[in-house]
Amino acid sequence: MDAASILARITGPTRPRIPGRTVLVFAHPDDETLACGALLPRLEDVTIVHVTDGAPRNGEDARRRGFATPADYAAARRNELRAAMALAGVPGDRVTCLGVPDQGAAFALAEIARRLVPILDGADVAVTHAYEGGHPDHDAVCWAVHGALGLVSAPRPALVEAPLYRLGPDGGWLRQTFAEEEGVAILRVTEAERELKRGMVAAHASQSRTLAHFTVSDEPFRLAPTPDFGSLPNGGALLYEQYGWGLTGGQWLELAADAARALRQERAA
Repeated sequence: MDAASILARITGPTRPRIPGRTVLVFAHPDDETLACGALLPRLEDVTIVHVTDGAPRNGEDARRRGFATPADYAAARRNELRAAMALAGVPGDRVTCLGVPDQGAAFALAEIARRLVPILDGADVAVTHAYEGGHPDHDAVCWAVHGALGLVSAPRPALVEAPLYRLGPDGGWLRQTFAEEEGVAILRVTEAERELKRGMVAAHASQSRTLAHFTVSDEPFRLAPTPDFGSLPNGGALLYEQYGWGLTGGQWLELAADAARALRQERAA
């Protein structure tokens, strides 16, 4: 399937199946549900990769949700994910986790990219996060996917990106919209797809308070541009700096530059 037809097929009103091998790479369990829950049942050969296990190691999120340890919290999120994917018809053996700590992906950019290479190699389509300054793990996964594709043998998969959230000009959250409209295609969900997606969202029970802020909405996609990872996304307005999610913009630029140098050295070797 050529790149030009991918978005038309994804958003087509007749809901055609998506042939070939599709790899979804997201940061946390539940990101895939929000970004493309309505699309998932139409992917004929899908692999879903979560880079993190969804459990920050400081234990605060785990305790807030009633879990004794981050490990218990991560296990619960795995079980919730299995339930959500079962609703979408995705078998458990099609879902894998790289086990990076939540809020830790930016500190392992080059390693994550290397681990993604054999997963992405031979895929027809890859879907991942947009570079939008919402959560540091989202931006890190976006970076790692682009980095991995630079190491994948040709032909490389067409890369599609999906937005989740970013900081708005009024200081609030902007959810599931791109900052620019150019090239965006929107999957307008039917009532049946909306009902399915509601069930998938509900399966992520430990995240109910967070997910309550998201509507079961249409799903926007676009063919991914090559981001300028030497500049901060969203004009430097970073949502994650407001919440203490383990990173600052300055740290991000340093980590991304270091990882880019490491991968360039490997490609040149």
